[in-house]
Amino acid sequence: MQIPLFNTVLSWILKKRKYQVDMFLHHPVDVQNEVLYNLLSDAKHTYFGEKYGFKDIKNYASFAKKVPIQQYESIEPLIERNRRGEQNLFWPSKTQWFAKSSGTTNAKSKFIPVSNEAIDDCHMKAGKDMLCLFINNNEDTEIFKGKGLRLGGSSAIYEDNDTFFGDLSAIIIENLPFWADFSSAPSQKTALMSEWETKMDAIINETIQEDITSLTGVPSWMLVLLNRVLEVTGKNHILEVWPNLEVYFHGGVNFNPYREQYEKLIPNKDFRYYETYNASEGFFAIQDRNDSDELLLMLDYGIFYEFIPMEHYQGESSKAIPLQEVKVGINYAIVISTNSGLWRYLIGDTVKFTSVKPYRIKITGRTKHFINVFGEELVIENAEDALKIACSKFDASLIDYTVAPIFMNGEHSGGHEWLIEFKRSPENLEGFTSCLDTALKGLNSDYEAKRYRDMTIGMPKVHQAPKGLFYQWLKSKNKLGGQHKVPRLSNKRDYLDELLEMYQSEAG
Repeated sequence: MQIPLFNTVLSWILKKRKYQVDMFLHHPVDVQNEVLYNLLSDAKHTYFGEKYGFKDIKNYASFAKKVPIQQYESIEPLIERNRRGEQNLFWPSKTQWFAKSSGTTNAKSKFIPVSNEAIDDCHMKAGKDMLCLFINNNEDTEIFKGKGLRLGGSSAIYEDNDTFFGDLSAIIIENLPFWADFSSAPSQKTALMSEWETKMDAIINETIQEDITSLTGVPSWMLVLLNRVLEVTGKNHILEVWPNLEVYFHGGVNFNPYREQYEKLIPNKDFRYYETYNASEGFFAIQDRNDSDELLLMLDYGIFYEFIPMEHYQGESSKAIPLQEVKVGINYAIVISTNSGLWRYLIGDTVKFTSVKPYRIKITGRTKHFINVFGEELVIENAEDALKIACSKFDASLIDYTVAPIFMNGEHSGGHEWLIEFKRSPENLEGFTSCLDTALKGLNSDYEAKRYRDMTIGMPKVHQAPKGLFYQWLKSKNKLGGQHKVPRLSNKRDYLDELLEMYQSEAG
C-alpha cells in the first residue's frame, strides 16, 4: 500500500465524519434518547436486562426508576462471573476483554468489561474523531505525511479463563486494524512491552529516525519520554528531532502543571495541544477547537449520560438528572450506561459544563479525590489553579504533588500537608506557600471560611520532594507508565505518609 495515497484516503474519511458530529451538536437530546433506547433493546435478554425489566422501559423516567445507580463494588461479583467465562450477564455479545483500571495506586484493581462494540463504536471511533476535529480546524495540516507517536500503558495483555485483561491502551493497541501501523509508531510489539523502562528505550530507538508529526499519551509519562529523547540524541529541543511535529493529543491528568515544560521542549508558537477525556469505562469528550480548554461531550458513542449535582451527592443513593437538565457552572458527578453493559454506573469523575449549546465540559476532579475533612470541599480544580498562580508568581514549575489532611489534635487546628516535586524550585518556599494559601482562599470560599483566624484550618504545610521521589514510589508499586498516576488529593494520609517515609529513609 502506498503511504501517501493511504493518508489521503484516511484524511478524506475523517473529514466526512464531521457531518455526523454536527448531527449530535444540533440534536443532542434526540441522539442521547436514541442511544438509551438502543442500549436497552440490545440488552433486554441479558441477566441484567431481565432482572430490571428492560423490555418494559419506554422512557428515561422509567429507566431511572427501575435501574439503581451503582458503583463497582455492587457489580463486582457479576464481573468476576463474566471474567470466568459466563456470558450474557451485562451485554449480549461475548465479552472477553477487561480493562484493568489503575487510575490511582489503590491496591485493589478494578476489571472493567470492554465489549467489541465499545472497542469499535466508542474507543476506535473516538480516536478517529480526535483526528477528524483537528484536521477540520487546521485545513493546512500535514499530519498524515508522517507518523503519530502513541505512548500507551505498560501492561501487556494477560489471559485468564479464556478472557483477557490489561491496560485499556494495551487492549486498544491489540485490537487496532492492520493499517494502523502505516500511520503510527512504535510497532505493536514494542507498544505492548510490559517493562516500562525497557519499553521507553525501544520506543526511542524505533522513532528517532521517523518523521513524527503527532504525539498521543498521558502528559506526565510523555514528558519522561521526550526528555529521554533529548538525552539520547543530544538535541536541545524536540523539534530538532522531529521538525514536522504539529500536535500533542493528551489526557489523563490536568495539563496546566506541565504546559510550561512542553512549551520549552517544543518551542513553536503554532504547535497545537488537543485534550481528550477517556477512561477504562469509555471515551467521553474531545477538545473540538484550537486553543480551547473546553471539551465537547461526544454523544453518539453508545454511552448514555446522567449527572448528579455534587452538592447533593450521596453515592448510590443519589438522584441523577439527564443531559437536558444540566446547568452551566455546577459541579456534577458522571453516571454512564454503556455498550459494554455498565448500567447507571458511577465512574467517579466530576465535571462542570461550560456550555449547553453545544454541551462542552471541563474535568474538575474525582468524587473520591478531594479533601473535605473540615468542610472545605477542596477539589483538584482548586488545587491545580492555585498551584498555577503560585508557580507563575515565584517562577517555579512542578513535576508531581499530593495533598493530605493534618487532622485536628486537641486544641490545635487541622490543615493540609503538601508534598511537591518541583522541576524548577521557588527560591522562597515560605512565600510560595503563602501565595498558594491566598490563591486557594480566592478560589474556594469554603476553604477561605475554614481558614478564618486559623480556627479550623491552619496555614498549609509544604514539603519539597527530592527529584524522582514520585517516580520511585510508583516504580516500587510496579505502576510506571500509561494510565498510572499519583493521587492528588485524599481525605486520608496513606499515600502521603508512604511518600514521606520513603523520603526520610533515603535522606538517612
